[in-house]
Amino acid sequence: MKRTLVVGVDGSPESRAAADWAAREALRRDLRVHVVHAWSWQPLAVPVVQERDVEARRAQEILEETRSELTRRRPGLSLTTEVVPDVPVPGLLRAAEDAEMLVIGTRGHGALAGFLLGSYGQQLIAAATCPVVSVRAPHGGAVPGAGEGEGEDRGEVVVGQHGGVEESADVLRFAFETASARKATLRVVRAWNLPPVYGYSPGSMWAADRFGGLEPFEQAALEQALEPWRTRWPEVDVVTHVEMGSAGQVLLSAAADAQLVVVGRQIRKSALGPRIGSVAHAVLHHAQCPVAVVPHL
Repeated sequence: MKRTLVVGVDGSPESRAAADWAAREALRRDLRVHVVHAWSWQPLAVPVVQERDVEARRAQEILEETRSELTRRRPGLSLTTEVVPDVPVPGLLRAAEDAEMLVIGTRGHGALAGFLLGSYGQQLIAAATCPVVSVRAPHGGAVPGAGEGEGEDRGEVVVGQHGGVEESADVLRFAFETASARKATLRVVRAWNLPPVYGYSPGSMWAADRFGGLEPFEQAALEQALEPWRTRWPEVDVVTHVEMGSAGQVLLSAAADAQLVVVGRQIRKSALGPRIGSVAHAVLHHAQCPVAVVPHL
């Protein structure tokens, strides 16, 4: 059986854009698209007329409309659909447990305010065990037709690299695989800051001095993290970008014309529950292109 890419739909322009993005990505990677609509009958404790049969039919109609659009636009696509009898977040998380990635839609919120991820999107990204791609709808809510929308796939794939070889392995693996499938240049960004006074130590400064300063030290750390993935995907053209500054701001600046931004989300236990992280949060709300958030240890 083919590996699976799961996309959540609800009939909105945002979810239709997400489904179209998922279909194109699946064809590149030879994946099956599993289109999921999470719906569960939950009578409201307010005086509003509800008809269970009508809502159930609408759930099926959303899937059939999506299937019809995708198969018309993307011939050869392997596609399945499913109504998940659950509320959206746990339903989609369960559907994507063994998936290569989960794709969801994002609502535009203006050029200055960025994009409105929404509570469902934030919960999904924070808790998913697979990469989650957030896709915004085109301006005006239109969905590209056949042969359209491929302009969105021009430009670099941009990935933020942080930490050492092991810490960034999952994020870089996803980024290299994506760039290879798209035949795109991969720009790898590492942001750094001057350490606080209490962070200086003879050991850390000795390591930096070996490379001629802190920036060359950061560049060397980036090259070390990239080495195994350059070997595995030699066909990928890699550009490195090392800059002092806020990680979120540096990454957004480097990704101004990107077709996709890839960021990591560290899996950690917290009394407040799963968290997205400040860098991923900034990119998700302000990037002009789809954003992939990859969980890692």
